Amino acid sequence: MKKLLTRLGQYYHVLFIALVFSATIFLLYLVIPGESRFRYEFQKNAPWRHETLIAPYNFAIYKPDELVKAERDSAQKQFIPYYQKDTLVALQQGKNLEIELLNLSKELSNLNEKTIMSLTSVMDGIYHAGVISQSPETHPVLKEKKALYVIDNKTVSKVPIDSIYSLKTAFQALNDTIHYFLKDQYAALNQNMNLADYIQANLSYGEEYNQQEMTKLVNAVSETQGMVQAGERIIFKGDIITPEKFQILNSLKRSYETKQGQNIDRYMLIIGKLILIIACILILILYLAYFRREIFNEKRHLSFILMMIVLMVFTFRFILQHDFINIYIVPLAILPILLRIFFDSRTAIFALLVTSLLIGYFAPNNYEFIFLNLIAGFIAVFSLDKLHRRSHLVFTALWVFLTYSILFVALSMIHEGNLEAIRWDELEWFAANAILILLAYPLIYIFEKLFGFVSDVTLIELSNTNQPLLRKLAEEAPGTFQHSLQIANLAEAVIYRIGGNPFLAYAGALYHDIGKTNQPVYFIENQSAGMSPHNEMDYKESAKVIIDHVTYGVRLARKNKLPEVLIDFITTHHGTMQAKYFYTLYKNEHPEVAANPKDFTYPGPRPQSKETSVVMIIDGIEAATRALKEKNHESIREIIDKMVQSKLDDGQLDHTDLTLRDISIIKETLLEKLMNIYHVRIEYPKEK
Repeated sequence: MKKLLTRLGQYYHVLFIALVFSATIFLLYLVIPGESRFRYEFQKNAPWRHETLIAPYNFAIYKPDELVKAERDSAQKQFIPYYQKDTLVALQQGKNLEIELLNLSKELSNLNEKTIMSLTSVMDGIYHAGVISQSPETHPVLKEKKALYVIDNKTVSKVPIDSIYSLKTAFQALNDTIHYFLKDQYAALNQNMNLADYIQANLSYGEEYNQQEMTKLVNAVSETQGMVQAGERIIFKGDIITPEKFQILNSLKRSYETKQGQNIDRYMLIIGKLILIIACILILILYLAYFRREIFNEKRHLSFILMMIVLMVFTFRFILQHDFINIYIVPLAILPILLRIFFDSRTAIFALLVTSLLIGYFAPNNYEFIFLNLIAGFIAVFSLDKLHRRSHLVFTALWVFLTYSILFVALSMIHEGNLEAIRWDELEWFAANAILILLAYPLIYIFEKLFGFVSDVTLIELSNTNQPLLRKLAEEAPGTFQHSLQIANLAEAVIYRIGGNPFLAYAGALYHDIGKTNQPVYFIENQSAGMSPHNEMDYKESAKVIIDHVTYGVRLARKNKLPEVLIDFITTHHGTMQAKYFYTLYKNEHPEVAANPKDFTYPGPRPQSKETSVVMIIDGIEAATRALKEKNHESIREIIDKMVQSKLDDGQLDHTDLTLRDISIIKETLLEKLMNIYHVRIEYPKEK
């Protein structure tokens, strides 16, 4: 069992890669549609580069989307609303008015039976014509309408809007009629009754019913305009695809892709789709395995890249499936931006290429989609060479918007042939896309916490000397703090020249010696002249105290939740070197005893990146240079050459990717910077 567990441990990473690879393939298979695809690619106003095309079967010619939309908009504008008439309102209010008038006829001489019949007749006429709650001019559904449909029981009649009363006009009509009949007794009647009580809307607008009728009317608009018969020639090879031919070809493509299940082997579709997905993801895995081994070997990093690809494909599929928004609003450029920030430009571009190919499989206008998103993504990566200010992301979003817009206009000019036909309103989607790119800023923080990444923004924040750990170092070990600042400045300058992350080098150098806060007085830079506690200690004990600043620094860093990339600087800045000073003293004092080198050796590991190896080199050189009695060009160059060569001979730099050219640049840069630091100062003359 133990042997089996050991073997599983050896192949754990391979099993993890296989599991993540399979899960990614499975999720992409579920997301990407599996219908058959039209085999021909074509563009408007471009030559037909395939063989002469003959219609394989009868199919309808679909109208352009713009035409269908215009016809449906026109149908909506021409829609005549329906109003339901309530006949009980007229009966009830007419009866109420008649009773009230009969009661008042005893006091008003002009209010006889004939007059009452005339007034109730006018009331019946008003309600027969129809009363709505507000005037047609202010009613939203009646604006610019000439008529409406009135549903009376089971009959529907078209009524001019001019003949319909509002509450106000109905009241005015009844009031004028009573005033005409009663004349001088009108005021007396008006004091005894309120005519408005007898005016009530009997026509009501049913939102749900009207929506159903409008939907029927809109759906009745035909999407087709003619037919192509089987065997009919569609286009010759080499012919220019005119707008008319383009619409016929689009209709054939649409018809072909909707004929699922007809003479199609579903297993062939499944196998074909799986092969395409596997090819895309496999090429990404191989790229990481061969060219970005550090990402390939880190499970969280690999999982993050594959997760982002799946999320992007899912988002585009969701937008296309629901068809409520333009596909170009989805900011695909966020993918390369995040990968550029957390990893490097080449990985970002490669992942963008793979994702664009996967989405392009089912996106409309495949070539146009892939072309626009690839170029926009490249521009996003090139423009975002750094992210330590919020303005950098804003400018990147602006560049992406300009790229989309210029390329879209260029493609439209090719397709349409004139500026008037360009759909300028499409640029709104590109603007929304650029605004959504700004979501990358909060996403950086979220993914840093979830996956343990460290961005340049975080490194800059951690490099602030008011951070708790750095403040502790400055207060408890001021000499070490000044030493760390010196190392940080030199490391940043070197990394700028040989390539790497200067923010990482600077931050790592600041924290590399925080373990010295445990017992700062045991380190020479924090000691007063001639006062060293090592004078009273055994050499082994002294070596242990010195070496322990590494292990204590790691514990302190983890307690304060420093990122692992900064902890690497603490563990590797002495590598597996020896505390040479005490080791040599011990051997000189005990020549008869075989000294155990492990008692004087740092735990390591050795540096594995440019940044950590540069800090290791500079750490020893800066301390040795400071100890020089005479600091000139020759002595500083000699100490630099000696210290670098000792690191090389000891194998401390074997696990880094530093080249001989890099080491040469490191030497020259350190010589230049240290000469500037320790330059000879002018001796001021004394005043006589």
